[in-house]
Amino acid sequence: MSEDLNTPLLAVRDLSISFLKEDRHGVQHEVPTISNLYAEVYAGQVSAIIGASGSGKSLLAHALLGLYPPGATVKAHIEYDGKQIGDAELRKMRGNQLALIPQSVTSLDPLMRIGNQVLGPDVSDDRRARMNELFDRYGLDAEVADMWPHELSGGMLRRVIFCAALLEDPRVIVADEPTPGMQTELAAKTLQDLRDYAQLGNGVLLITHDLELGLRVADQIGVFYGGRVVETVATDKLLAGEAKHPYTRALIAALPAHDFVAPPDVAALFNTPEVD
Repeated sequence: MSEDLNTPLLAVRDLSISFLKEDRHGVQHEVPTISNLYAEVYAGQVSAIIGASGSGKSLLAHALLGLYPPGATVKAHIEYDGKQIGDAELRKMRGNQLALIPQSVTSLDPLMRIGNQVLGPDVSDDRRARMNELFDRYGLDAEVADMWPHELSGGMLRRVIFCAALLEDPRVIVADEPTPGMQTELAAKTLQDLRDYAQLGNGVLLITHDLELGLRVADQIGVFYGGRVVETVATDKLLAGEAKHPYTRALIAALPAHDFVAPPDVAALFNTPEVD
């Protein structure tokens, strides 16, 4: 592990993802979805990336762990603890040093019992005890391990996914919209657990559409717009009104505490995709 606190645990630089799309004349064109994206996750911190639903945030979350959709053209420079890693290293680290909490509960296999999916091939007593400990923490009975995904509610499935991510004590957690479907109290507990997990010296990247959620838990917030992070701001500076990009300022102005009043130059955001 690096001793340099200025070195991010996980860094992605110049991430670009595009897909081939055929026009009405049958000619294929490369359509960019994410362009030259830059993001960092530091030990002891929660970083958040905020973006609108459908903007490609989940694509980003999966790409950080080397999970690319079919047909995608991907270019990226990814570093773990200061060292560049490729797809082969990412595959080895997934589920160990790096863990994903996916947005969709369909990531669970409907034909496999819950316990088998959480434990994987190693069903040792120690791992089973750790699973039961996590289940208890998140309000799941031990009997859930013997159940099938269709027997659980959406909120329970999200808790199962969260437990599976924590089982190996990863150094970095990428959490893609981790709380929808959870009761308010449990959602707050989950966010606090992410905060506590980071303070143990780990890194957390929270990807969400919910700015208020990000402001509650994150140390810094990156604003995802137009397929890239247009601005990254420390949370305290964001709350102090120090954002530069008009889209970021519009998001802050849209919070209930600000009476949903957009800044005068909000229209300019459509013509200003980057900070000068």
